[in-house]
Amino acid sequence: MAQITLGGNPVQTQGELPAVGTMAPDFSLTDTALQDRSLAEFKGQKVVLNIFPSIDTGVCSASARKFNADAAGQDGVVVLNISRDLPFAHKRFCAAEGIEDAIGLSELRNSNFSDNYKVRMVDGGMKDFFSRAVIIVNEEGKIIYTEQVPEIGQAPDYDAALAALN
Repeated sequence: MAQITLGGNPVQTQGELPAVGTMAPDFSLTDTALQDRSLAEFKGQKVVLNIFPSIDTGVCSASARKFNADAAGQDGVVVLNISRDLPFAHKRFCAAEGIEDAIGLSELRNSNFSDNYKVRMVDGGMKDFFSRAVIIVNEEGKIIYTEQVPEIGQAPDYDAALAALN
């Protein structure tokens, strides 16, 4: 299990993120149109997996805006904002924020995403929410960057993640 913190208090996740250099596990997540989407759909593009607890919190919504502005518009790059929020929350947020390039995805129908990526918190006040993490997958489906953010209230290292896209 990875240990992170929430307000300085220790919290455990299901495990460690998949390792850089390994093939990214496929998944099935639900988009804002209630359609199931898989990682395999995006083969041939670099994929930013922007993983967070809830789109309705400040740091999470800021990360969705930042990756939409700085990565989603790049040629050959897709940004997936992933949480356990309902697809309706992702849709509402994207409409309110004018986010059109990033794709909101929910672990609504099954848990294969969190089971494979080990991002679900298993204790603490936010038990069963996702931790904050960024994973970047290259065009062939190999993981080229990971960051498990150590404190839930902390933003990811945007500069390092964006540099991994180049």
